Amino acid sequence: MTQNLTRPTDGDVAAFIARAEPAGRREDAAVLLGLMTRVTGEGPVLWGTSMVGFGQYRYRYESGREGDSLVVGFSPRKASMSLYGLQHHDVAPLLARLDPHKLGVSCLYVGRFGRLDLDVLEQLVDAGWRRGGLAGRV
Repeated sequence: MTQNLTRPTDGDVAAFIARAEPAGRREDAAVLLGLMTRVTGEGPVLWGTSMVGFGQYRYRYESGREGDSLVVGFSPRKASMSLYGLQHHDVAPLLARLDPHKLGVSCLYVGRFGRLDLDVLEQLVDAGWRRGGLAGRV
Protein backbone atom coordinates (compact mmCIF):
# COMPACT_ATOMS: atom_id res chain seq x y z
CA MET A 1 0.00 0.00 0.00
CA THR A 2 1.29 3.49 -0.81
CA GLN A 3 2.17 6.03 1.86
CA ASN A 4 0.68 9.49 2.00
CA LEU A 5 2.96 12.09 0.47
CA THR A 6 1.80 14.65 3.01
CA ARG A 7 2.99 13.55 6.42
CA PRO A 8 4.68 15.19 9.40
CA THR A 9 8.24 16.42 8.85
CA ASP A 10 10.83 18.09 11.01
CA GLY A 11 10.68 21.20 8.79
CA ASP A 12 10.98 24.68 10.27
CA VAL A 13 7.46 26.15 10.48
CA ALA A 14 8.70 29.71 11.11
CA ALA A 15 10.99 29.58 8.07
CA PHE A 16 8.16 28.17 5.94
CA ILE A 17 5.83 31.00 6.96
CA ALA A 18 8.58 33.58 6.38
CA ARG A 19 8.75 32.43 2.73
CA ALA A 20 4.99 32.67 2.10
CA GLU A 21 3.95 35.01 -0.71
CA PRO A 22 2.57 37.59 -0.96
CA ALA A 23 3.58 39.54 2.17
CA GLY A 24 -0.04 39.79 3.33
CA ARG A 25 -0.31 36.01 3.33
CA ARG A 26 2.74 35.85 5.66
CA GLU A 27 1.04 38.27 8.04
CA ASP A 28 -2.18 36.26 8.06
CA ALA A 29 -0.24 32.99 8.49
CA ALA A 30 1.44 34.43 11.60
CA VAL A 31 -1.97 35.36 13.02
CA LEU A 32 -3.32 31.90 12.25
CA LEU A 33 -0.25 30.22 13.74
CA GLY A 34 -0.86 32.05 17.02
CA LEU A 35 -4.59 31.38 16.97
CA MET A 36 -4.24 27.64 16.29
CA THR A 37 -1.44 27.26 18.84
CA ARG A 38 -3.58 28.97 21.48
CA VAL A 39 -6.75 26.98 20.70
CA THR A 40 -5.11 23.56 20.40
CA GLY A 41 -2.45 23.96 23.07
CA GLU A 42 -0.04 22.18 20.72
CA GLY A 43 2.98 23.20 18.74
CA PRO A 44 2.82 23.40 14.94
CA VAL A 45 4.26 20.71 12.67
CA LEU A 46 5.12 21.11 9.00
CA TRP A 47 3.28 18.45 7.00
CA GLY A 48 4.89 17.77 3.65
CA THR A 49 6.33 20.95 2.22
CA SER A 50 3.33 23.26 2.42
CA MET A 51 0.96 22.58 5.31
CA VAL A 52 1.16 23.59 8.97
CA GLY A 53 -0.72 21.14 11.17
CA PHE A 54 -1.79 20.71 14.75
CA GLY A 55 -2.51 17.31 16.20
CA GLN A 56 -2.73 14.06 14.31
CA TYR A 57 -5.32 11.35 13.89
CA ARG A 58 -5.47 7.96 12.22
CA TYR A 59 -8.07 7.24 9.55
CA ARG A 60 -9.12 4.04 7.82
CA TYR A 61 -11.40 3.75 4.80
CA GLU A 62 -13.65 0.78 4.09
CA SER A 63 -11.28 -0.04 1.22
CA GLY A 64 -8.58 -0.75 3.78
CA ARG A 65 -6.52 2.32 2.98
CA GLU A 66 -5.36 4.04 6.12
CA GLY A 67 -3.07 6.82 7.16
CA ASP A 68 -2.51 9.79 9.40
CA SER A 69 -3.75 13.32 8.95
CA LEU A 70 -3.53 16.60 10.80
CA VAL A 71 -6.50 17.52 12.99
CA VAL A 72 -6.51 21.21 12.04
CA GLY A 73 -4.09 23.19 9.96
CA PHE A 74 -3.46 25.64 7.15
CA SER A 75 -1.43 26.40 4.08
CA PRO A 76 -0.65 30.00 3.08
CA ARG A 77 -1.06 29.73 -0.69
CA LYS A 78 -0.72 32.69 -3.06
CA ALA A 79 -4.36 32.81 -4.11
CA SER A 80 -5.88 32.20 -0.66
CA MET A 81 -5.31 30.68 2.74
CA SER A 82 -6.33 27.02 2.80
CA LEU A 83 -7.71 25.89 6.16
CA TYR A 84 -8.01 22.20 7.03
CA GLY A 85 -10.14 20.33 9.55
CA LEU A 86 -12.76 23.06 9.92
CA GLN A 87 -15.51 21.75 7.64
CA HIS A 88 -18.20 19.76 9.39
CA HIS A 89 -21.95 19.66 8.95
CA ASP A 90 -22.56 21.33 12.31
CA VAL A 91 -20.50 24.46 11.60
CA ALA A 92 -22.75 25.90 8.87
CA PRO A 93 -24.00 28.71 11.17
CA LEU A 94 -20.41 29.73 11.90
CA LEU A 95 -19.45 29.65 8.22
CA ALA A 96 -22.38 31.94 7.47
CA ARG A 97 -20.89 34.50 9.90
CA LEU A 98 -17.27 34.13 8.79
CA ASP A 99 -17.73 36.34 5.71
CA PRO A 100 -15.84 35.85 2.46
CA HIS A 101 -14.87 32.21 1.99
CA LYS A 102 -15.12 29.31 -0.42
CA LEU A 103 -15.56 25.66 0.39
CA GLY A 104 -13.52 22.91 -1.22
CA VAL A 105 -13.86 19.16 -0.85
CA SER A 106 -11.74 19.06 2.29
CA CYS A 107 -10.77 22.63 2.99
CA LEU A 108 -12.00 26.13 3.53
CA TYR A 109 -10.44 28.93 1.46
CA VAL A 110 -10.26 32.47 2.79
CA GLY A 111 -8.67 35.69 1.57
CA ARG A 112 -7.08 38.39 3.69
CA PHE A 113 -8.01 38.29 7.36
CA GLY A 114 -9.00 41.96 7.44
CA ARG A 115 -12.39 40.98 6.03
CA LEU A 116 -12.93 37.92 8.25
CA ASP A 117 -14.50 37.68 11.67
CA LEU A 118 -11.52 36.29 13.60
CA ASP A 119 -13.72 35.38 16.59
CA VAL A 120 -15.74 33.12 14.29
CA LEU A 121 -12.54 31.69 12.81
CA GLU A 122 -11.37 30.85 16.33
CA GLN A 123 -14.68 29.11 17.03
CA LEU A 124 -14.26 27.09 13.80
CA VAL A 125 -10.75 26.03 14.82
CA ASP A 126 -12.02 25.04 18.27
CA ALA A 127 -14.87 23.00 16.74
CA GLY A 128 -12.48 21.28 14.33
CA TRP A 129 -10.05 20.52 17.13
CA ARG A 130 -12.76 19.04 19.34
CA ARG A 131 -14.17 17.00 16.45
CA GLY A 132 -10.66 15.74 15.69
CA GLY A 133 -10.59 14.26 19.14
CA LEU A 134 -13.60 12.17 18.19
CA ALA A 135 -11.66 10.81 15.22
CA GLY A 136 -9.06 9.34 17.56
CA ARG A 137 -5.96 11.47 17.89
CA VAL A 138 -2.66 9.66 17.65
